[in-house]
Amino acid sequence: MQSAVRVLNEILATIRTGRASPSLVETLQVDYFGQPTPLNQLASISVPEARMLLVRPFDVSTLKEIERAILSSDLGLTPNSDGKTIRLVLPALTEERRRELTKVVGTRMEEARVAVRNVRRDVHNLIRDKERETDITKDEAERAQKDLQTITDRNVEEIAKIGQQKQDELMHV
Repeated sequence: MQSAVRVLNEILATIRTGRASPSLVETLQVDYFGQPTPLNQLASISVPEARMLLVRPFDVSTLKEIERAILSSDLGLTPNSDGKTIRLVLPALTEERRRELTKVVGTRMEEARVAVRNVRRDVHNLIRDKERETDITKDEAERAQKDLQTITDRNVEEIAKIGQQKQDELMHV
């Protein structure tokens, strides 16, 4: 369940909110000698200005592949290359784009909640199987299921809190 929350945090970090953050592009997969490789393993990413990212490849020969990966991503950014570095200027978000991004956040939150509920279902079935095999008593099974529900509720609340923070951050002009 905690890994579902962690993955949600990682996914939401890649959704841009109008200000530059290296997490927007660092997990972007770049074709490096036929292998998909995260951008942060091929280049250093810095934020020289509030709305700009600067990507400096460790190997200049990967510049074209990095540009191609940025263009093919769903970030909507156009890379500006000077032969050694790539500048990514983040345009201001329009109201319509902000609303679209909040819908994406909502979708990602629901996916995380489903993942948490799937874990709950699997553990619930495991508890029931243990009870049937008389490995645990009925009281222990009920206590375990109650604890499982408490943990599930706590993780679902955390998902809601994280998602709401991201949506507020997106809608803040």
